[in-house]
Amino acid sequence: MYRYDQYDHLIVHERIAQYRDQVARRLNDELSEEEFLPLRLQNGLYMQRHAYMLRIAVPYGLLSTQQLRMFAHIARKYDRGYGHFTTRQNIQFNWIELEQTPDILTDLASVEMHAIQTSGNCIRNITTDEFAGVAADEIMDPRPFAEILRQWSTFHPEFIALPRKFKVAINGAVEDRAAIAIHDIGLTLVHNEAGEAGFKFMAGGGMGRTPILGSVIRDFLPWQHLLTYTEAVMRVYNSHGRRDNKYKARIKILLKSLGVEEFARLVEEEWQDLKDGPETLSREEYDRVAAYFEAPAYETLQAIDPLAAHADSKPFANWLQRNVKPHKVPGYASVVLSLKKTGVPPGDATAEQMDFVADLADKYSFGELRVTHEQNLVLADVTQSDLFEVWTLAKSKGLATPNIGLLTDIIACPGGDFCSLANA
Repeated sequence: MYRYDQYDHLIVHERIAQYRDQVARRLNDELSEEEFLPLRLQNGLYMQRHAYMLRIAVPYGLLSTQQLRMFAHIARKYDRGYGHFTTRQNIQFNWIELEQTPDILTDLASVEMHAIQTSGNCIRNITTDEFAGVAADEIMDPRPFAEILRQWSTFHPEFIALPRKFKVAINGAVEDRAAIAIHDIGLTLVHNEAGEAGFKFMAGGGMGRTPILGSVIRDFLPWQHLLTYTEAVMRVYNSHGRRDNKYKARIKILLKSLGVEEFARLVEEEWQDLKDGPETLSREEYDRVAAYFEAPAYETLQAIDPLAAHADSKPFANWLQRNVKPHKVPGYASVVLSLKKTGVPPGDATAEQMDFVADLADKYSFGELRVTHEQNLVLADVTQSDLFEVWTLAKSKGLATPNIGLLTDIIACPGGDFCSLANA
């Protein structure tokens, strides 16, 4: 997974120092709530019904066990013993004291995490398939491109005050597990007739009070132009998007009002000034980022039937059917740990559960795990011979409900106790 370099560390620590000063001024009434609001939103802090909520970025849903244990620490020390995983593969803490937030961000920085651009009218967390890199139906690993977009969009001076929030998703597999059609920009990795890699480019999708599926504005974009073409889209949106009514400010409204053809024409026109410019991706830059996502040290294994030795266990068979997914490497599987046990708020995990999942990932999945759009957790690299043991352990902590993809696997916000906009 990606590791911070010297610039990442510097940026994050300078932001924390800046924010600590802002919090101190707010607590001393040197800043009004109106003045403080845009400053706290830039750092992922919301005011909800009863307390502040802090949203932490989990880039493309990928976590190390050290980072998950930090979430458990934050839940115990600063919250009420749990966190809420979101549909954008992030995590939220709903009972935060304002004066403690700079210390929370300092703790996060120690494990290379932050809350920057998890709120506000900017480009939010770039999301992708929770099985990226291991999916049996994968065309190309989308994570290097997601990381390139993350680095490009973070603190991009042209796009820190967009008409409205902006969400991007990338799919690199035959099955779209990234839900690209409901994003402001949705990208699908494809190959053209010459076998060259690129993207099918969609724009204008979104949920909310006006749900709209995105439209294809370019059938094939060479991967080298990911940033230049995305910037052209952002410039058109920034120039033409409505700012008089936040309910009509998303790119989906602009695209619908202009029409797909006119919107695409404006993007192509803008792109001519950017195409082949300094933001054109080189093979060297792609390889540099892709090196962070090299496959772990898989064993050479034969595929087995994990049910063969436990044929009399119907609960295990049900769990295998619903919660275990195919892996591209023989002898391995991906396990979905359900956060949807009946009677538990969907997406919530206790500090004890987070520490437990970190232990599982260290022992059975190379020390990494994923957050899904459906608000569950994934151990991506479990050997088939370990599945029964993983199931037994997960069941003991309420994480083995065999309901992935079923009605009880519902996604939900934290609910009306926290958010005035809650509808689920």
